[in-house]
Formats: sequence, structure tokens, C-alpha cells
Amino acid sequence: MTGIGWLIAACEIAFWLVIIVGLVSRYIWKKEKLGFLLLALTPVIDLVLLIATSWDLAKGATATTVHGIAAIYIGSSIAFGKSMIAWADERFQYYIMKTGPKPIKRYGIQYAKHQMKGWVSHVFAYLIGAGLLLGIIYLINEPSRTEALWNILKIWTLALGIDLVISSSYFIWPRRNEQSKEI
Repeated sequence: MTGIGWLIAACEIAFWLVIIVGLVSRYIWKKEKLGFLLLALTPVIDLVLLIATSWDLAKGATATTVHGIAAIYIGSSIAFGKSMIAWADERFQYYIMKTGPKPIKRYGIQYAKHQMKGWVSHVFAYLIGAGLLLGIIYLINEPSRTEALWNILKIWTLALGIDLVISSSYFIWPRRNEQSKEI
């Protein structure tokens, strides 16, 4: 794996470590300001990755799949970051602290709407990531150095379309509660 590949892995690990330490600070150590500060650092992790990826490409590196994954990571982190933190916060309160309400299991139209909301977030992530990819392709302006980025963009476009089909299918075939046999 390249240096950028390791950096992406480190950023993903740092993202979750910052969230975990932020939640521990907030709820176990009762340091709400420290917890907030740590949770607020998640965009900084994205900024580090963006700067490092840009620097690598500016030095003349040929864009690879790893550079494309960096754009996906940044777009996804921005689009899903708040909801991922809320998800972790809710589960931390319930399963670790035993203080919060039980996480809701969704069924029927509620589940379908939740999945479609997730798809809209995926579109937001796509627009950010695709914008980064297209910006890099435009700035490098050498097709031989950016072919991998075009391939990432094609695959991600297909994945976005598949996600739409799957998310839409829950309106036709709703998720059922197997315990109560209700929708």
C-alpha cells in the first residue's frame, strides 16, 4: 500500500478513535466541552487527508485508485459524519451508559423513508467526492495520470444507481417486523 493508502486507513481509524474518545469524555469522564471539542475534530481529519492527497498529486504522482478512495472518504465523511456520530452517540448512551433510550428499529414505510434519506445523503457524498475527482482531473489535465479517477467515478455512479434501486424497493416490499408479522 502507498503512503496515501496508509494515510486513508489512518484517517478512518482516527475518525472512529476521536468519536469514541469524545463519547467517553462526554459521558464517562463528564467532560462535555472536551467531548464536544474531540467530536468537532472530525472535519480536521478530512482536511488532513485532502491536503496530503492534493500534495501527492501536485508533486507529480499518477492518480491511483487510492487517490479516488480519498475523495470517496472525504465526501462520505462530510455527508454521513453527523449521522454516524449521532448513531454512535445513541448506542453509546444505551449500551455502555445504560441511560439513553433503546435505538429504534424501523419497519414498513418508516424504514423505507429512512433508507431513502440515506440515499439522499449518498447523493450529497457523491456530489462532494465527484466534485473533488473532477477537480483533480481538470487540474492535472493529463488523461494518462487520471484514468484511475475516471474509473472510480464510473463505479461510484453505478453504486449510486444500485443504492437508489435498493432504497426504492423498500417502498414496494417493506421491511417487516418478523416478531409481530407487521409492516
